[in-house]
Amino acid sequence: MNRILSLLAFVLVASVATSCCKATTVETKPAKPVYMWVDCEANFERMSSQDSIAYYVDKMKSIGITDIVVDVKSIMGETLYDSKYAPYMAEFEGTVRPREYDMMQHFIDYGHKAGLRVHGSLNIFAGGHMIFKRGIIYNEHPEWQSIVYMPDGKLVPISEMKNNYNGMLNPSNPEVREYQKAILVEFAERYPEADGIIFDRLRYDNITSDFSDLSRQQFEQWSGHAVENFPEDIMTWEGKQWRPAKYFKEWIEWRATVIKSFVEEAHAAIHAVNPDILIGDYTGAWYPTYYQLGVNWASTKYDPSERYPDWASENYYKTGYADLLDIYMTGLYYTLVTKDEVDAAQGRVVGQRTESGMDPNDLTYCYSVEGGAELAQAITCGVVPVAGSLYVDQYEQDKEQFGRAVKQVMQSCEGGLMIFDLVHIVNRDWWDVLEQNMKVE
Repeated sequence: MNRILSLLAFVLVASVATSCCKATTVETKPAKPVYMWVDCEANFERMSSQDSIAYYVDKMKSIGITDIVVDVKSIMGETLYDSKYAPYMAEFEGTVRPREYDMMQHFIDYGHKAGLRVHGSLNIFAGGHMIFKRGIIYNEHPEWQSIVYMPDGKLVPISEMKNNYNGMLNPSNPEVREYQKAILVEFAERYPEADGIIFDRLRYDNITSDFSDLSRQQFEQWSGHAVENFPEDIMTWEGKQWRPAKYFKEWIEWRATVIKSFVEEAHAAIHAVNPDILIGDYTGAWYPTYYQLGVNWASTKYDPSERYPDWASENYYKTGYADLLDIYMTGLYYTLVTKDEVDAAQGRVVGQRTESGMDPNDLTYCYSVEGGAELAQAITCGVVPVAGSLYVDQYEQDKEQFGRAVKQVMQSCEGGLMIFDLVHIVNRDWWDVLEQNMKVE
C-alpha cells in the first residue's frame, strides 16, 4: 500500500473513480509521469558509453521526461549486466561491450542525479531473436521453446517458424518459471536503488502456442478432462483460419492462470528482496483479442464473460492481475488518434497492425488512442494508474499526427505517457513535438 501511495503522490493524481477509472474534474489538471523506453537492441551502440547516457538523461530531463525505462534483458534472453543465470549481451551488430560495463547502474546514477526515476525492463518469456538465430532457445535451452500448432496440423518448435522474429518460451514450464524468477530477484538485489521493474513479453507467443506434451498434461490435470484428440479438441484449422473447439474456453482460462500465477510468484519474490520497488507491466491495449496471448491484464473487479462470451468463461475474471501492479503501461499502438477518426476511417486503410494478437481490420473505437485508453482504464477499474504507450515508428514521418497522439494520451490516461522508443525520437529529431504536446494544460 505504501508503494502505491508514494506512486500516486509522485503522479499527483487528483481522483480515480472506482468503477470506470475517470478522473474527477478539477480546475487544474494534475501533473503526470512521462516514461521514455530505451530498447536494448536499438540503442545498444548509443548507450555503450557513460558520456552518451549522461547526454540523453540530460536531454530527457530538459523536455520534461520524468521516468526512464531501461531494457536490460533482451528478447534473446541475454542480460545487459553480468548475470549469474543469463548469458551476457556483450555484442550486438558489431558493437562490443566489456562484461564490467554496467549500463543500468549508469542510468540510475545519472538519472537520479537529474531527479528522474529509473526502472529496469526485462523480457520475461522471450528467448530468441529468430532473424539473427540467436538466444537461449538456440544455445543454452532449446528444450524450453514453445511448441506451435501450425495450420497444416503439425506441432513444431517455434525456432522452425519462418514468419516470427521473436522466439518465445513455454510459460507453464516449471524450469522456465524458476529461471525467470531468479533473474528478477537478481535484478532487485543488484540494483536496490532502481525505482521499478517493468515486465515485458509476459505472455505466450500467440493463440497457436504452447501445444507441448507438458502443456497438455498440465491442462488435463487442471481441467479434469482427458483430451482424447490433442490439439484438435482445443482448436482446429480451416485453411489458415483457426476455430475454437470442445475445450477452447477452458484452455483460454488455464493459460491465463499460468500467466497470473507467475505474476503472483514474481511479485512475492521481488518484494521479499525490496518491498519498496515498484512493479509494472507492459501489454498491448487490444483487450478483446489479447486473450490469444494467454494474458488477462484486467482487474479481478472486471468480468468479461458477458461482453466476450466466445472466449471468456465465467471464472475468467479471476485470472486478472492488474491488482498486483503499481504501474501498468498499455500499448495504444494505433495511428488513429480519436474515436471520430475511427468513424471517418470506415472502409479505408487503418494503419499498421503488426503486433501479436491484433485484429488487422477491426475499426471499433478501442483501436484508436482515445478509445483504447478509455477501455484500458475501464477494465483496470482504478486499481493501478494506466500509462498510455505510443509506438513512434508507426507514425512514420507524420509529425503532426504523432503530436496529436501524445496530447490525447496526456488528456486521457491517469498514469501518463510512455514513449517507445528513444531511438525513434532521436532518428526523427522529434524532441520538440514531444515536449510541446506532453504538457498538461
